[in-house]
Amino acid sequence: MEDIRLNVALLRKRVPNLTTAAKEAGIRPATVSNLCTGKIDLGKAEVKTLVGLAKLANCTVDELIIRGEKMAMIETKIKALDFFAPLVKGGTTGIVARPGMGQLVIVAELLHRFKEQSYQTIYLIPEKDHPELEGIVELADHITDSVEKTLELLNRCGDKAVLFTDKQRVDSGELFKLQEQLGAQPAATLLVDLSGEVVDDDFPFGPLETLWQLDADLAARHQYPALSPLHSASSILEDAELDERHFQLRQRAQKTLRRYRELRSVAAAHGIERIAQGELETYRRGERLEAYFTQPFYVAEEFTGQPGASVALELTLHDVEAILNGQADARELEELQFIGTL
Repeated sequence: MEDIRLNVALLRKRVPNLTTAAKEAGIRPATVSNLCTGKIDLGKAEVKTLVGLAKLANCTVDELIIRGEKMAMIETKIKALDFFAPLVKGGTTGIVARPGMGQLVIVAELLHRFKEQSYQTIYLIPEKDHPELEGIVELADHITDSVEKTLELLNRCGDKAVLFTDKQRVDSGELFKLQEQLGAQPAATLLVDLSGEVVDDDFPFGPLETLWQLDADLAARHQYPALSPLHSASSILEDAELDERHFQLRQRAQKTLRRYRELRSVAAAHGIERIAQGELETYRRGERLEAYFTQPFYVAEEFTGQPGASVALELTLHDVEAILNGQADARELEELQFIGTL
Protein backbone atom coordinates (compact mmCIF):
# COMPACT_ATOMS: atom_id res chain seq x y z
CA MET A 1 0.00 0.00 0.00
CA GLU A 2 1.25 3.50 -0.83
CA ASP A 3 2.51 5.45 2.17
CA ILE A 4 0.33 8.55 2.54
CA ARG A 5 -0.22 11.11 5.25
CA LEU A 6 -1.86 14.48 5.74
CA ASN A 7 0.15 17.57 4.80
CA VAL A 8 -0.16 19.04 8.29
CA ALA A 9 2.35 21.83 7.57
CA LEU A 10 0.28 23.11 4.64
CA LEU A 11 -2.95 22.88 6.63
CA ARG A 12 -1.36 24.77 9.51
CA LYS A 13 -0.14 27.56 7.23
CA ARG A 14 -3.38 27.99 5.33
CA VAL A 15 -5.90 27.61 8.16
CA PRO A 16 -4.48 29.05 11.42
CA ASN A 17 -7.79 28.99 13.33
CA LEU A 18 -8.65 25.46 12.33
CA THR A 19 -11.05 24.67 15.19
CA THR A 20 -13.48 27.42 14.25
CA ALA A 21 -13.02 26.92 10.53
CA ALA A 22 -13.62 23.17 10.75
CA LYS A 23 -16.79 23.60 12.83
CA GLU A 24 -18.15 26.16 10.39
CA ALA A 25 -17.42 23.78 7.51
CA GLY A 26 -19.25 20.95 9.27
CA ILE A 27 -16.08 18.97 10.11
CA ARG A 28 -15.56 17.74 13.67
CA PRO A 29 -12.36 19.30 15.14
CA ALA A 30 -11.61 15.96 16.83
CA THR A 31 -11.60 14.28 13.41
CA VAL A 32 -9.10 16.82 12.10
CA SER A 33 -6.93 16.38 15.18
CA ASN A 34 -6.96 12.59 14.80
CA LEU A 35 -6.05 12.84 11.13
CA CYS A 36 -3.14 15.15 11.96
CA THR A 37 -1.71 12.88 14.66
CA GLY A 38 -2.46 9.73 12.70
CA LYS A 39 -5.09 8.28 15.03
CA ILE A 40 -7.29 8.06 11.94
CA ASP A 41 -5.54 6.43 9.00
CA LEU A 42 -5.66 8.92 6.13
CA GLY A 43 -6.58 6.07 3.78
CA LYS A 44 -9.74 5.50 5.83
CA ALA A 45 -10.77 9.16 6.01
CA GLU A 46 -14.08 10.13 4.41
CA VAL A 47 -13.71 11.79 1.04
CA LYS A 48 -16.02 14.63 2.10
CA THR A 49 -13.71 15.36 5.05
CA LEU A 50 -10.64 15.62 2.80
CA VAL A 51 -12.54 17.72 0.29
CA GLY A 52 -13.70 20.01 3.10
CA LEU A 53 -10.15 20.40 4.45
CA ALA A 54 -8.80 21.10 0.98
CA LYS A 55 -11.45 23.77 0.51
CA LEU A 56 -10.50 25.38 3.83
CA ALA A 57 -6.81 25.35 2.84
CA ASN A 58 -7.63 26.62 -0.66
CA CYS A 59 -5.75 23.75 -2.26
CA THR A 60 -6.47 20.49 -4.07
CA VAL A 61 -6.94 17.18 -2.26
CA ASP A 62 -3.70 15.99 -3.91
CA GLU A 63 -1.81 18.91 -2.35
CA LEU A 64 -3.23 17.93 1.05
CA ILE A 65 -1.78 14.41 0.81
CA ILE A 66 1.93 13.63 1.14
CA ARG A 67 2.98 10.42 -0.57
CA GLY A 68 6.02 8.25 -0.04
CA GLU A 69 7.74 10.32 2.67
CA LYS A 70 8.80 8.78 5.95
CA MET A 71 8.83 10.80 9.13
CA ALA A 72 11.76 10.65 11.53
CA MET A 73 11.74 11.00 15.30
CA ILE A 74 13.98 12.99 17.61
CA GLU A 75 14.92 10.65 20.43
CA THR A 76 14.80 12.44 23.80
CA LYS A 77 15.83 9.37 25.85
CA ILE A 78 12.91 10.14 28.16
CA LYS A 79 11.13 6.79 28.30
CA ALA A 80 7.50 7.92 28.43
CA LEU A 81 7.87 10.51 25.66
CA ASP A 82 9.79 8.32 23.22
CA PHE A 83 7.60 5.28 23.84
CA PHE A 84 4.09 6.75 23.85
CA ALA A 85 4.38 9.91 21.72
CA PRO A 86 7.72 10.50 19.95
CA LEU A 87 8.81 13.93 18.80
CA VAL A 88 8.62 14.27 15.02
CA LYS A 89 11.62 15.84 13.35
CA GLY A 90 10.41 19.05 11.75
CA GLY A 91 6.98 18.62 13.36
CA THR A 92 5.04 20.56 15.96
CA THR A 93 4.46 19.20 19.46
CA GLY A 94 1.97 20.66 21.93
CA ILE A 95 1.87 20.11 25.69
CA VAL A 96 -1.61 20.10 27.22
CA ALA A 97 -1.48 20.60 30.98
CA ARG A 98 -2.77 22.59 33.88
CA PRO A 99 -0.28 24.57 36.00
CA GLY A 100 1.61 22.45 38.50
CA MET A 101 1.62 19.25 36.44
CA GLY A 102 5.27 19.51 35.48
CA GLN A 103 5.21 20.83 31.92
CA LEU A 104 7.92 23.42 32.57
CA VAL A 105 10.18 20.79 34.12
CA ILE A 106 9.79 18.77 30.91
CA VAL A 107 10.65 21.88 28.89
CA ALA A 108 13.75 22.54 31.02
CA GLU A 109 14.84 18.91 30.73
CA LEU A 110 14.45 18.92 26.95
CA LEU A 111 16.46 22.14 26.66
CA HIS A 112 19.21 20.45 28.66
CA ARG A 113 19.08 17.18 26.70
CA PHE A 114 18.99 18.77 23.25
CA LYS A 115 22.09 20.76 24.08
CA GLU A 116 23.84 17.47 24.93
CA GLN A 117 22.71 16.08 21.55
CA SER A 118 24.14 19.08 19.65
CA TYR A 119 20.75 20.51 18.71
CA GLN A 120 20.45 24.29 18.71
CA THR A 121 17.56 25.34 20.96
CA ILE A 122 15.77 28.63 20.42
CA TYR A 123 13.23 30.04 22.88
CA LEU A 124 10.83 32.61 21.44
CA ILE A 125 9.65 34.13 24.70
CA PRO A 126 6.02 35.19 25.32
CA GLU A 127 5.09 38.83 24.90
CA LYS A 128 3.66 38.93 28.43
CA ASP A 129 5.88 38.56 31.46
CA HIS A 130 5.90 35.08 33.02
CA PRO A 131 8.05 34.84 36.17
CA GLU A 132 7.70 31.03 36.15
CA LEU A 133 9.98 30.91 33.10
CA GLU A 134 12.90 32.33 35.07
CA GLY A 135 15.75 29.86 35.05
CA ILE A 136 14.20 27.88 32.19
CA VAL A 137 14.59 30.04 29.09
CA GLU A 138 18.21 30.61 30.11
CA LEU A 139 18.86 26.94 29.32
CA ALA A 140 18.21 27.64 25.62
CA ASP A 141 21.11 28.34 23.28
CA HIS A 142 19.29 31.39 21.93
CA ILE A 143 16.54 33.58 23.42
CA THR A 144 14.55 35.81 21.08
CA ASP A 145 11.57 38.12 21.40
CA SER A 146 10.58 38.56 17.75
CA VAL A 147 9.62 36.46 14.75
CA GLU A 148 12.27 38.16 12.63
CA LYS A 149 15.16 37.27 14.93
CA THR A 150 13.80 33.76 15.36
CA LEU A 151 13.54 33.21 11.61
CA GLU A 152 17.14 34.33 11.15
CA LEU A 153 18.33 31.89 13.81
CA LEU A 154 16.27 29.01 12.44
CA ASN A 155 17.64 29.52 8.95
CA ARG A 156 21.16 29.62 10.34
CA CYS A 157 20.76 26.45 12.43
CA GLY A 158 18.99 24.38 9.77
CA ASP A 159 17.64 20.95 10.67
CA LYS A 160 19.47 20.92 14.01
CA ALA A 161 17.17 23.64 15.37
CA VAL A 162 14.42 23.08 17.94
CA LEU A 163 12.06 25.98 18.63
CA PHE A 164 10.26 26.46 21.95
CA THR A 165 7.47 28.99 22.31
CA ASP A 166 4.11 29.71 23.91
CA LYS A 167 0.46 29.48 22.88
CA GLN A 168 0.36 33.29 22.77
CA ARG A 169 2.43 33.10 19.59
CA VAL A 170 -0.11 30.67 18.14
CA ASP A 171 -3.10 32.84 19.06
CA SER A 172 -1.50 35.92 17.49
CA GLY A 173 -0.80 34.04 14.25
CA GLU A 174 2.94 34.78 14.51
CA LEU A 175 3.92 31.12 14.67
CA PHE A 176 2.07 30.31 11.45
CA LYS A 177 3.71 33.28 9.75
CA LEU A 178 7.10 32.02 10.93
CA GLN A 179 6.49 28.47 9.74
CA GLU A 180 5.26 29.68 6.38
CA GLN A 181 8.44 31.72 5.88
CA LEU A 182 10.58 28.67 6.73
CA GLY A 183 9.09 26.89 3.74
CA ALA A 184 10.07 23.29 3.01
CA GLN A 185 12.41 22.93 6.00
CA PRO A 186 10.25 23.49 9.10
CA ALA A 187 11.93 23.33 12.50
CA ALA A 188 10.87 20.98 15.25
CA THR A 189 8.63 23.15 17.42
CA LEU A 190 7.44 22.63 20.98
CA LEU A 191 4.47 24.62 22.28
CA VAL A 192 3.53 25.21 25.90
CA ASP A 193 0.57 26.94 27.48
CA LEU A 194 1.35 28.96 30.56
CA SER A 195 -2.30 29.85 31.21
CA GLY A 196 -3.46 26.27 31.67
CA GLU A 197 -6.49 26.99 29.52
CA VAL A 198 -5.70 24.54 26.71
CA VAL A 199 -6.96 21.61 28.79
CA ASP A 200 -10.51 22.80 28.13
CA ASP A 201 -9.97 23.45 24.41
CA ASP A 202 -10.79 20.79 21.82
CA PHE A 203 -7.96 21.80 19.50
CA PRO A 204 -5.75 24.27 21.37
CA PHE A 205 -2.66 24.55 19.16
CA GLY A 206 -4.04 23.81 15.71
CA PRO A 207 -2.73 20.75 13.83
CA LEU A 208 0.00 18.85 15.69
CA GLU A 209 2.29 15.98 14.78
CA THR A 210 2.71 15.11 18.46
CA LEU A 211 0.44 15.72 21.45
CA TRP A 212 1.73 15.38 25.01
CA GLN A 213 -1.20 15.46 27.40
CA LEU A 214 -0.24 15.46 31.06
CA ASP A 215 -2.29 13.43 33.52
CA ALA A 216 -3.67 15.04 36.69
CA ASP A 217 -3.82 11.73 38.55
CA LEU A 218 -0.18 10.89 37.79
CA ALA A 219 0.91 14.39 38.82
CA ALA A 220 -1.07 14.18 42.08
CA ARG A 221 0.74 10.92 42.89
CA HIS A 222 4.12 12.41 41.88
CA GLN A 223 4.59 9.97 39.00
CA TYR A 224 6.79 12.18 36.82
CA PRO A 225 6.93 12.88 33.97
CA ALA A 226 3.13 12.79 34.24
CA LEU A 227 2.53 11.98 30.58
CA SER A 228 -0.83 10.38 29.89
CA PRO A 229 -0.10 7.06 28.15
CA LEU A 230 -3.69 6.88 26.90
CA HIS A 231 -4.26 10.39 25.55
CA SER A 232 -0.85 11.37 24.20
CA ALA A 233 -0.27 10.68 20.51
CA SER A 234 2.24 10.96 17.68
CA SER A 235 1.66 10.76 13.94
CA ILE A 236 4.70 8.47 13.66
CA LEU A 237 3.31 5.70 15.83
CA GLU A 238 -0.41 5.95 15.20
CA ASP A 239 0.24 4.91 11.61
CA ALA A 240 2.88 2.30 12.55
CA GLU A 241 5.31 4.33 10.47
CA LEU A 242 8.38 4.23 12.68
CA ASP A 243 8.80 0.63 13.82
CA GLU A 244 6.39 -2.30 13.88
CA ARG A 245 7.75 -3.69 17.16
CA HIS A 246 7.40 -0.29 18.83
CA PHE A 247 3.87 0.05 17.50
CA GLN A 248 2.80 -3.37 18.79
CA LEU A 249 4.41 -2.90 22.22
CA ARG A 250 2.76 0.48 22.62
CA GLN A 251 -0.64 -1.04 21.87
CA ARG A 252 -0.04 -3.82 24.41
CA ALA A 253 1.16 -1.36 27.05
CA GLN A 254 -1.81 0.97 26.52
CA LYS A 255 -4.26 -1.93 26.76
CA THR A 256 -2.68 -3.06 30.04
CA LEU A 257 -2.55 0.47 31.48
CA ARG A 258 -6.14 1.21 30.46
CA ARG A 259 -7.38 -1.89 32.27
CA TYR A 260 -5.09 -1.17 35.23
CA ARG A 261 -6.66 2.30 35.58
CA GLU A 262 -10.11 0.73 35.69
CA LEU A 263 -9.05 -1.87 38.24
CA ARG A 264 -7.23 0.73 40.30
CA SER A 265 -10.46 2.65 40.84
CA VAL A 266 -12.04 -0.57 42.16
CA ALA A 267 -9.08 -1.20 44.48
CA ALA A 268 -9.15 2.38 45.76
CA ALA A 269 -12.86 2.20 46.58
CA HIS A 270 -13.22 -1.37 47.84
CA GLY A 271 -9.74 -2.78 48.40
CA ILE A 272 -7.52 -4.91 46.19
CA GLU A 273 -9.27 -8.07 47.42
CA ARG A 274 -12.30 -7.07 45.34
CA ILE A 275 -10.30 -7.47 42.13
CA ALA A 276 -11.00 -10.82 40.48
CA GLN A 277 -8.16 -13.31 40.67
CA GLY A 278 -7.90 -13.44 36.89
CA GLU A 279 -7.37 -9.66 36.74
CA LEU A 280 -4.63 -9.43 39.37
CA GLU A 281 -1.88 -10.16 36.87
CA THR A 282 -3.01 -7.25 34.69
CA TYR A 283 -3.25 -5.02 37.74
CA ARG A 284 0.27 -5.89 38.95
CA ARG A 285 1.83 -5.45 35.52
CA GLY A 286 0.02 -2.14 35.04
CA GLU A 287 1.44 -0.97 38.37
CA ARG A 288 4.94 -1.92 37.28
CA LEU A 289 4.60 -0.28 33.88
CA GLU A 290 3.40 2.94 35.48
CA ALA A 291 6.30 2.88 37.94
CA TYR A 292 8.82 2.11 35.18
CA PHE A 293 7.79 5.14 33.13
CA THR A 294 8.82 7.51 35.92
CA GLN A 295 12.31 8.88 35.35
CA PRO A 296 14.81 11.08 37.19
CA PHE A 297 15.66 14.30 35.33
CA TYR A 298 19.04 16.00 35.13
CA VAL A 299 17.58 19.45 35.83
CA ALA A 300 15.96 18.17 39.04
CA GLU A 301 19.06 16.52 40.53
CA GLU A 302 19.66 19.19 43.17
CA PHE A 303 16.04 18.92 44.36
CA THR A 304 15.62 15.13 44.28
CA GLY A 305 19.14 14.00 45.11
CA GLN A 306 18.85 11.47 42.28
CA PRO A 307 21.15 11.54 39.25
CA GLY A 308 19.37 12.04 35.94
CA ALA A 309 18.94 9.06 33.64
CA SER A 310 18.86 8.70 29.86
CA VAL A 311 17.37 5.60 28.27
CA ALA A 312 17.72 4.77 24.60
CA LEU A 313 14.47 3.81 22.91
CA GLU A 314 15.74 0.30 22.13
CA LEU A 315 16.32 -0.32 25.85
CA THR A 316 12.88 1.06 26.71
CA LEU A 317 11.29 -1.35 24.23
CA HIS A 318 13.25 -4.24 25.74
CA ASP A 319 12.18 -3.31 29.29
CA VAL A 320 8.51 -2.78 28.44
CA GLU A 321 8.39 -6.14 26.71
CA ALA A 322 9.97 -7.75 29.78
CA ILE A 323 7.37 -6.18 32.11
CA LEU A 324 4.46 -7.17 29.84
CA ASN A 325 5.78 -10.73 29.63
CA GLY A 326 5.99 -11.05 33.41
CA GLN A 327 9.76 -10.88 33.84
CA ALA A 328 9.40 -8.10 36.44
CA ASP A 329 6.50 -9.69 38.35
CA ALA A 330 8.73 -10.55 41.33
CA ARG A 331 10.18 -7.04 41.62
CA GLU A 332 8.94 -4.61 44.22
CA LEU A 333 7.38 -1.40 42.87
CA GLU A 334 10.07 0.65 44.62
CA GLU A 335 12.69 -1.08 42.46
CA LEU A 336 11.06 0.34 39.33
CA GLN A 337 10.35 3.88 40.53
CA PHE A 338 12.56 6.62 39.10
CA ILE A 339 15.16 4.38 37.52
CA GLY A 340 16.77 4.27 34.11
CA THR A 341 16.59 0.73 32.75
CA LEU A 342 15.74 -2.60 34.35
